[in-house]
Amino acid sequence: MKTMIVVSAFYVVCWMPAFTYYLVVNLASNIAFNESGYYAVVFACFFYICANPFIYAVKFDPVKRVLLSLTPCQKTAVLAEGVDVTATRSGTARAAQERTSQV
Repeated sequence: MKTMIVVSAFYVVCWMPAFTYYLVVNLASNIAFNESGYYAVVFACFFYICANPFIYAVKFDPVKRVLLSLTPCQKTAVLAEGVDVTATRSGTARAAQERTSQV
C-alpha cells in the first residue's frame, strides 16, 4: 500500500508539469512553444520512467537487505533466534578495544 502511494505521488509530481505545459500551450494562442520548457518537461517524464523500477526494488525485502549491508556505518549480526541486531561499527570497534585492553 505504501509503495503504491509513493509511486502514485511520484507520478503526479513528474507528469503534472507536462500536462500543465501542454494545456497552457494549446489553450493560449498567444503563447509560443518554448523548446527549453519542452525539454524540461520531457526530462521530468523520463526521470519518472527510469526511477519507477528503483522505487519498487528498494521496497523489495531482499534488495533492502543488500542495500543495508552496503552502508558503511552499520553492521548486521544474526542471533541464534533469527533476530537481526544492528550496531554501529564504532560501537563494535570500541567493544573490541575494551576486550583487548582487558586481556
